[in-house]
Amino acid sequence: MTVYLGESDQYRHHPVYTEIVHRAHRAGLAGASVFRGIEGFGGTSLIHTTRLLDLAEDLPVAVVIIDEEVRIRAFLPQAEEILTQGLITLDPVEVVTHRVGPLDIDRTDADRTDADRTDVNRADTDAADQEGKN
Repeated sequence: MTVYLGESDQYRHHPVYTEIVHRAHRAGLAGASVFRGIEGFGGTSLIHTTRLLDLAEDLPVAVVIIDEEVRIRAFLPQAEEILTQGLITLDPVEVVTHRVGPLDIDRTDADRTDADRTDVNRADTDAADQEGKN
């Protein structure tokens, strides 16, 4: 899911992009990232750019959320509720590689997703396989 909006868009006195990310996190989705554009235009056709100081206040922002389709579709009503203006798209994604690094110390097992557990188990299995070959 990608949510396109303006950087200055607000929801209950907070940036919309922040609210979306925090809700996605609480919903247990696999990941969310916010990307700030350096130039763009939307429904108003007004170009916003970092090159002109007076137009740099409402730069384009994209919130990208990745998870299984069923979980994204379940989260969609929350994103629609928050979005005051902008665009939401759903695109099929093919995950080619998903590597999970060392897990944060503060993260409990209950916080880990099934994907985390699978990748950790796969890494353990791969390491054991390598040791057996040596």
